[in-house]
This record gives sequence, C-alpha cells and structure tokens, in this order.
Amino acid sequence: MKRGLIAATAVAGMLVGVAACGSGDGNAGADGFQGKKLTVWVMSGSNPAQWTKQVSAQFKKKTGATVEFKVQQWNGIQQKLSTALSEDTPPDVVEIGNTQTAAYAKAGALADLGDLKKQIGADWNDAFNKAAMVDGMQYALPWYAGNRVVMYNKKIWAQAGLKGIPKTRGELFEDLAAIKKKTDAEPLYLPGQNWYFFDGLTIGTGADLVRKQGGTWVSNLGDPKVAKAMDVYRQYQSFSTAPKNKDEATPQQADVFAKGKTGAIIAMGYEAAEAVKTNPAIKQDIGFFTIPGETADKPEGVFLGGSNFAVAGMGKNQELAKEFLKIALSKQNDAQMVKESGWTPKSPALAAAAEENPAAAAAAPAAAKSGGTTPLIPQWAAVENVPNPIKSYMTAVLGGKSPAAAAKDVEADINARLAKQ
Repeated sequence: MKRGLIAATAVAGMLVGVAACGSGDGNAGADGFQGKKLTVWVMSGSNPAQWTKQVSAQFKKKTGATVEFKVQQWNGIQQKLSTALSEDTPPDVVEIGNTQTAAYAKAGALADLGDLKKQIGADWNDAFNKAAMVDGMQYALPWYAGNRVVMYNKKIWAQAGLKGIPKTRGELFEDLAAIKKKTDAEPLYLPGQNWYFFDGLTIGTGADLVRKQGGTWVSNLGDPKVAKAMDVYRQYQSFSTAPKNKDEATPQQADVFAKGKTGAIIAMGYEAAEAVKTNPAIKQDIGFFTIPGETADKPEGVFLGGSNFAVAGMGKNQELAKEFLKIALSKQNDAQMVKESGWTPKSPALAAAAEENPAAAAAAPAAAKSGGTTPLIPQWAAVENVPNPIKSYMTAVLGGKSPAAAAKDVEADINARLAKQ
C-alpha cells in the first residue's frame, strides 16, 4: 500500500475539493449492493464485540454486502488518515475523533451527510452533534462520546477499610492515602501524560487552551487557570508511580488495572471490558463512581471525548456507506454501544440503556454539569499531532518545572501548528 505520512494540517491543499469529486457508486438504494464489500476504519477499542456482530449481520441482511472493520491505532492516526483520504481508493467509512473532524472537513475530505442526519438523528443532543458540523454543514455523524470516571478495585478499597464513595476531591485524596498506607497496592495508576483527563481539569477551571489574538488562534497554556488545573493533576499523580513521560495507552492502563494491584484508574467505560478480557477474574472487583470535584455539588471537569463516523469524499461506495450508517447508528445499535461500552446516551431514547451500564451511570453527572471539549476549530487537530506539545508541558511540570516556564517552552510550537492552514 502506498502510504507516505502527511500531517493533518498539511492536507488542505492536497484535499481541497475531493468531497465534490467523489462519484459514489450510483446505486439508488439497498438493492444494487449484492456481493460488494464496504471498508470501515475503526479505532482500537471502539467497536465492541456484540455491536460489531449485530451491525455486520444487519448490514448483510439488508444490502447483501459485507462490511470489513479494519482496526487502527490512535498513535499517529491523523497522519495515516490524512494520507488514506487523499488516495484514489480510500476507506469507505472512517472513525474520526470528535475534536479532529473539523480539520478533515475544511480540507474537503469528507462527504456531506446532512440528509442522512435528518433521517436518523433528529433527536440527537446538540452537544454531541456540534463536533460533527463545520460552518453549518454536516460532514460527519456522531457515533459515541463519553467522559472519564473513577474505575476502582472494590477488593483493594475494602482492604483499606473504605466504605461508600467519596463525594469531594479531598475525600478521594484521603481514600487514596488510606490505600497507600494500609495496603500494598498502588492507590492510583495515572501516567504523567493522560492529557484528556488534564483537559477535563482545565474545563473545570474555566480555562481555554487557545485564545484569539487579533485574527489568529494562539496558545493559552500560560493562563493561570491552566496552571491551576495542572496543579490539581499533579495532586492526583502524586498517588501514582506511573511514568511521568507516558500516556494511558503506554502501556494500556486497563491491562495494568487487570493485574489486581491498582486501587483505581481514571478510565473510560469501555476499559472495564478490556481489563476483564485480560483477566476475567477481576470482573467481580470492578466498580465505578463519578470523579468528584472540589465540592459535592459539582463533579470534576471532564472532557467529552468520542468519535464521529464520516464518509470519504473520494469514496466509490458512498451510497452503500450511507446504508451502513443507517444501520450502525440506529436506535438499537446506539443502545448496544451504551450498554456494552458505557458511553453517554446521545438522545433521550437511549436513557434506559445507560441504566444497564454502571460506567455510563457514573459518567452521566459529570457530563451534564462539568463536561466540555477541546477547541472545535480546524486548526486544533494539528496540536494533537505527535509529538503532542501539551503532553510535553505536563511531563515538564510533573518533573519540577513551573507551569509558566513549561508553557513558555512549548507555546511557540503550539502557535506554529495553529497557524498552519
């Protein structure tokens, strides 16, 4: 496969207009697809087993075509996806992080899905759908979104003599201190570069990671509110021996938790299933609670992370791709995602499904009161490209550098990325 890595921020010139050039497959409906194969790129951990099984079966039954899910890794995905969407034979449907969709839409790499949204997503919450829109146009459809919760080991908490769940950040820190004192477990596994959790903390302080200066977006990492959020992160991380220069995927924190020697992790709901897959015996010990904030009435700030489904603008199977999306994003299959992976419901019709998943139930209070996203601007995708300068900032502060000095070290890089069109 010919593939030279192209930064997401450099694809605008290459991809301008490709959505308009996508011919589609010309079929009017589900009748002309017998024997075809649709390629769908999904990210590691995104497509749970039962959801995948029933979507594949329903798609085959309705269209006569088959769907091939190709699992991708998050590390380096922006460069890989940028290249794939610029080729003559791109994947038909792609999963794109909800903070990155605007960049690909602005580059002209995605097909317009406005009509499809009207058909299947009339009741979706605006908070979920806004990250799939750019300049009032629907360039993707929200697949899932959620926020982090505390996933804890009930056995370890019992060994420490802890009863109930903490209602404030201070109470949580007291509980973690008790685990450290009374057990041989690590109280909290939190590597130094879990930057989505850090972003949630900045949301909680009311900080913005970028700001407008004149007509240009620039870094706001030097804001004292960001420094305050980083100080809170430092307090959390003090209960962990995890590396300060790694993120939660290096190694996968669910695998660390599965060993049964960790009191808690800051997790997405699907990570419970990942831990159980590694160690089935740990299933009975897993519990969840909302990340408590400074006061009991408002949970810790959280990043509403998730993904959208988009159709490649140069794809040759656009009509078949839309048939797939009708099935994949149906009420039945959206409910399965909530139940199976603990995602936050994107419509009132899915509320009952959330009650069946303890992670989803724990995530709901913070999503409603303290949730937000990274800046929904096309330039933001470049900031997340490897190496992520915000991760470098976090490691530097945890290593002893002042937040102001650490911000100054990376802001030129952030500004250069934000300036690219």
